[in-house]
Order: sequence, then C-alpha cells, then structure tokens
Amino acid sequence: MPTVTRQRFYLVNIGFPLLLAGLLFCIFDLTNLDILISNQFYDPATHSFVLEHDRAFEKLTHKLPRILPDTTGEVSVIGMLLSFLWPLLQRATGGRRIALLESIRLAPALRWFAAHRRDFLFLVVSIAVTTGVVHYFKSHTSVWCPVETTLYGGVHEKREWFENFRLLHEAGEGRCWPGGHASSGFTLLALYFVARRYRWRFTRPLLLAVMVLGMIYGSTRVPQGWHFVSHTFWSGIIVWLTMFGTALAFYGRERLSQPIAFEGTLPSGAASVPVTAG
Repeated sequence: MPTVTRQRFYLVNIGFPLLLAGLLFCIFDLTNLDILISNQFYDPATHSFVLEHDRAFEKLTHKLPRILPDTTGEVSVIGMLLSFLWPLLQRATGGRRIALLESIRLAPALRWFAAHRRDFLFLVVSIAVTTGVVHYFKSHTSVWCPVETTLYGGVHEKREWFENFRLLHEAGEGRCWPGGHASSGFTLLALYFVARRYRWRFTRPLLLAVMVLGMIYGSTRVPQGWHFVSHTFWSGIIVWLTMFGTALAFYGRERLSQPIAFEGTLPSGAASVPVTAG
C-alpha cells in the first residue's frame, strides 16, 4: 500500500487540529458557553460546586488517574537507561560475562532495550517537551480557575487566555489554562506515535482510547469548579501538536505516514529498523 501523500499527511496532523482550534476559539472563547456549562454545576446557595469538596471523587478522578501517566513516564526513563546498558557491557566485559548473561536470559532483554533506544528516547523527550509547553502556556496566560474567579466566589476576574497572553514573560499567578490534569492523560499520545511508527494494527483504537482518557481526565474537573470545559479541548490540541512535532523529529514523515498494518503482527523487518539515538 502506498504511503499517505505529503499534503494529506500534514493536512490531517496539523491542518485538522488547527481547524478544531479555530472552531473552539469561536464557540467557547468568544462566547459565554463555558460559563453556561459551569453554572449547571454551581450551587449559589452554598457558593460551591456540587463536587468541589467531595474527597472520594477527588481521589477517584484526580489522584488515582495520575498513576497511569506517571508510570508511563517512569518506565520510559528506565527503558531509556537500560537501552544504553547492553552496548556498555559489550565493550567493558569479556566473553564469559556475556555468556553468563545469555545463560540467565538477561542478554535478550538487554538487546531488546538497546534495539528500541529511539522509542524510549522519544517517550522521555516527548513527555518532557509536552509538559514544558503546557506549563509555558499556563504561566504565560495566567488564567484563573472558575472557583478562583468572582463568578463563583473567588477574588480574581475571569479572563480568556488570549486577553492576558505574554510571549516572553509570565503573565501572572493564574495556572488554569490549558487543563493540566487533562494534559497528563493526553501525554499518553506518545504511545500512539510509537505504535504508529511500527504500524501496529491497534494503533487507531489506542489513539481513540488516549483521547477519551484525556477528555475524562479533564471533564471530571468541571463539576469541581477547577476547569472550564474548553480548557480540556485546548489541552488536547496543544498536546497533539507538540507530540506530533516531536514524533516528526524522531521518526520522520515517511515512517509516520506508512499505512497501518492489519495483520496480527508487526510488519516484517520492523524490529530491524535502525533505532539508535541518531
């Protein structure tokens, strides 16, 4: 099967997200839709959101879900470090020690990590870059969360991100845009790009699962008053564009534009593709 054309590749991966960003800007940022939705979860009598003080909900939807992205990041770092171990052992140890590793079946595992060094490097770098970009926008827009605004009993004026954006320096102390909790779920898109590189047949279901997960991570903060709905959508767009740019730098357009393989295993020769840090 032929690869996707250059125009279609960039149209799908950059043009479509930018189109969604334009629609999002018009539908949410230029209207009061965010406020209308959050109002449905706010009780004026108690001056609080319905789930703002629910500790069980907070633990279930905010603290426990962090395990998944945190574990992914930790495993990626460990895998990256192990990927450098096999070449070092080959240079620093004699044949007997290598034979010992072979006998206890550690050598195949170490060779596997070394062969997938680029993938582990990509996971670590992409998650780090994406986290940095999200924090950049948080500090350079200074958007306050709903519960912190005067609309819902807070002391800060509600502002849209573009009203207070500063390119080169921090805009203030607000740190609510884009959604940080949602972005932690969306960072698992790094796994999608690794799967896309190898044309894994479950690549598209993985993409769908990660997008749904990120939406759940972000949307559960709305009835707590800690985010507006649009914050989650913006988080998804920002993370996608950042992840895509990093994947493009690591793997190249030709590799990422290959059609998905529908057979049960990876395409022949996939494991033999050079994956050094380059």
